[in-house]
This record gives sequence, C-alpha cells and structure tokens, in this order.
Amino acid sequence: MAGSLGATLKSVVISVRVTPPTIHPPGTLQLYSVIMPARDEEGSLPETLRDLYATFAAAGIPHEIVVVDDGSKDSTWAVLQELRAGEIPTLAPLQNPGPHGFGRAIIYGLNHSRGDAVVIMMADASDSPKDAVKYWRLLNDEGYECAFGSRFIKGGQVIDYPRMKLFVNRCANLFIKMLFVIPLNDTTNAFKAYRRTVIDGCRPLLSPHFNLTVEIPLKAIVRGYSWKVTPISWQNRKHGEAKLKLKEMGSRYFFICAYLWLEKYFSRGDYRR
Repeated sequence: MAGSLGATLKSVVISVRVTPPTIHPPGTLQLYSVIMPARDEEGSLPETLRDLYATFAAAGIPHEIVVVDDGSKDSTWAVLQELRAGEIPTLAPLQNPGPHGFGRAIIYGLNHSRGDAVVIMMADASDSPKDAVKYWRLLNDEGYECAFGSRFIKGGQVIDYPRMKLFVNRCANLFIKMLFVIPLNDTTNAFKAYRRTVIDGCRPLLSPHFNLTVEIPLKAIVRGYSWKVTPISWQNRKHGEAKLKLKEMGSRYFFICAYLWLEKYFSRGDYRR
C-alpha cells in the first residue's frame, strides 16, 4: 500500500510540473480593481489613497479603488466619503454589513468590484503603489494570470519590520514553500494581483480572517494558473494599530494549508482549471 501511495504522489507531482502555463495575449485587460479592507484606518487612508490614485493616474491604468469599511468605530467612513467627493473620483467605498473579518471584507470587495483584474492592498500604506503597477504589467502586458511579490528576494525590501513578526513570517513561509514544493517564499503576504478568472476559479473562498492571504495564492497555484514573482517593498504603518494577531491565526493558517495540501495531492486534479 505504501508503494501505491508513493506512486500516486509521484504521478500527481509530475502532472503538476509538466502542465504548460496559460499566458494570455497582451493588452486584453480593461479595469484594475484595488480591493482594500479597512477597519479603523482614519489616520492611514488619506495618504494611502492619494498616493495610490496619483501613481495609477500617472501610469495610465484604468482602475477603481474599492475600500471596504469593515465595521470601523472611528471616522473611516467619513474620511472615505470626503476623499471620494473631493479628490479621488475612482474611489468606490463600501461598508461590509457583517459579519466582519479581514477575509470577509476582501471577499465582500471582490463580490462588489467590476475589474477583470484585481489587486489586494493594505490600507496602512505598507504596500507600494509602484509595485501594484508592476503587477498590472505582469497581468496585462505579459499575460500572466497571477502576479505575486516577494519582499525577500533580490530587489525586495522591508522597512521597520517588527523582529518577532519577521521571524514568525520567515518560518511560516519556509514551511509553506517546502510543503507545497513551490519557488515562492512570501505566500502569506496579502499584496498580490489576479485576473478575475482566477478569483472565480478559486471559489468558494473559505477563509474569514487573515488566512485568506494564503488560501487564494495556494489555490491558484494548485489549480494550475500561471504566475510570476517580482520583488516588492514593504514598510511598517505610521498610523493606527496592526490588525493581525499571530496567536489567533496559527491554527487557521494551518487549517487552510492542510486543506489545500490535500487538494494538491489527493483530489486527482478534480479542481484544476
């Protein structure tokens, strides 16, 4: 039986490796939707959104900025309304009526966005708009279906990363890289971009919390969508408090990784594109 199991795993791994990636013709995308969950981010949003809008406008990228107010108790919603009316015409703010959670806010934004490409970004200005432009180029100009960034490859950068979180991050990403045998060392970072067909092909999305940041890219990889990694930068927030609580997320990350590992090696390709 052990020999049979080993042969099965070997055949599945081989089939995954030899499947040619799908590359789309360049210039076929029409609208880039930024999906940005925000909870109590009144201090960060003005700078984040102004910089994002200016960068996209300068690059000539057709876009909408979908900011999802996920149950904020501060003036986040008022700030969004003011920015939309006075400065940022492409801003499309939404209020998630609940239940709340980082993953739920992203899913709500995905469900109410119009773009045929989407990028998930943080509201605290930690993600660079210039890197979001690089993602658009990978999707639209080079035809990839997913654009992944890494802060930990040549050309990548992290600024003021808390030491303990950095240690946990590197351990978690090494575990995922080895478990799935993939050349991606920054899977847990939410900042990634996808064609709409990838998002639809990864449904139903199961993760209500930060583990969604692992679910979408791993599903996309396991299900056979094409992807490319580019170096990106990250800087720590200047305003507000981080929402990720490591002690609450360990088992949730493990659950979604285990679920997708089982899909990769035991579903016999039933969920591949």
